[in-house]
Amino acid sequence: MVAQLSFFVSIAFSGIAWGMVTARYIWPALRPRARAEALRPLLILHSFRFVGLAFLVPGVVSPDLPSAFGHSAAYGDIMAATLALLSLVMLPSGAGVLIAWIFNLWGSADILNAFYQANATGLSAGRLGAAYFIPTLFVPLLLISHGLAFRILLQPHKASVMRESRQPA
Repeated sequence: MVAQLSFFVSIAFSGIAWGMVTARYIWPALRPRARAEALRPLLILHSFRFVGLAFLVPGVVSPDLPSAFGHSAAYGDIMAATLALLSLVMLPSGAGVLIAWIFNLWGSADILNAFYQANATGLSAGRLGAAYFIPTLFVPLLLISHGLAFRILLQPHKASVMRESRQPA
């Protein structure tokens, strides 16, 4: 019980800390950028989701880790990383923005599914082994960055606004 409570408290503190970093440093740096330029750092961050493959490595995680959780988390993460990289290559084209939408929908759904699978399988924190840092440190940042990506994608395309503001009146 103490281990589970420590796990959830760690996730909560990580979410609070990453929220503060995002509000103070990340969002102010991204907000004035054109859509493609604002998305790039977020997509680069998500290209590291290959780390989720650790859920498949014996010795990193407990042999008792529910396979329903491990497999869906690992393969969902590698798909999210692939979509993030593909979007990076294709930006700023319309296809790159479309792939960024697909990535963001997939990546968000993947994280929500991981939470669902963890609860449905009764996953205990100790079964994560060395992969414990992924949901306690990395996942809160990923969730926040998905929120930022949705906010950026839903904003009007800024390139035309920036060009108009540079022209003398």
